[in-house]
Amino acid sequence: MSELIKQIKPVFEEKVSPIVQILNKINVSPNLLTVSGVLFIAIGSYFLYLGNFIVAGLILTIGNLCDALDGALARKFGKTSVFGAFLDSVVDRVSDFLPLIALVLVYRENTLYLLTILVAIVGSFMVSYTRARGEGLGIKCTVGVLERAERSILLIVFTFLHIPILAVIIIALGSVITTFQRIQCVYKNTKN
Repeated sequence: MSELIKQIKPVFEEKVSPIVQILNKINVSPNLLTVSGVLFIAIGSYFLYLGNFIVAGLILTIGNLCDALDGALARKFGKTSVFGAFLDSVVDRVSDFLPLIALVLVYRENTLYLLTILVAIVGSFMVSYTRARGEGLGIKCTVGVLERAERSILLIVFTFLHIPILAVIIIALGSVITTFQRIQCVYKNTKN
C-alpha cells in the first residue's frame, strides 16, 4: 500500500463507517460487495467503450467504492476470511483489466495508444504478481509508486476529464516503475 493510501485509508474508513453499519444491518456480505464492484466496473467499462465518459466515470466510481467498502465491512464486523481475501484479489485483477480492454477497443486504430494500453495491462498485473510472488517467498514487498487504488483513481479522474488515455500513460509508467521497485525489494531481501 502506498504512503498516500496508508494515510487516506483510516480517514476513509471513518467517513464510510455509517454506510458500513447500514450494510451490516441489512446483511450485505463483504463478498457480495466484492462481486457487485466488479459488475459495476464491467458496466462502467462498457460506457467507457461507448465514449460516454461521464456515465463511465460515475459507474466506475461506484464499482471502486464497492471494492473499498468490502474490506472496511469485513474488518469492522469481523467478517474477514481467507476465501474473501482470495476472491477480492482475483476480482481486483478483473477490475483492473476490464476498463483497459474497453480502451483497447476505443483506441484500436491508434497503434501507439494500443501499445501503451498493453504496457499498462502487463504492468498492472506485474505489480500484483511481484507482490504475490514475494509474499510466496516470505518477503513482504509493498513498495511502489502506483498500486491498484492509485490506478483506479487516475482512470476515474481522467475519464471524467474525457482523456482516459492520459491515465493509461501514467498507469503504464507507474506500473513499470512499481514492478522494478518490487523486484529490487525482493532482490535486497534475498541477497546473502
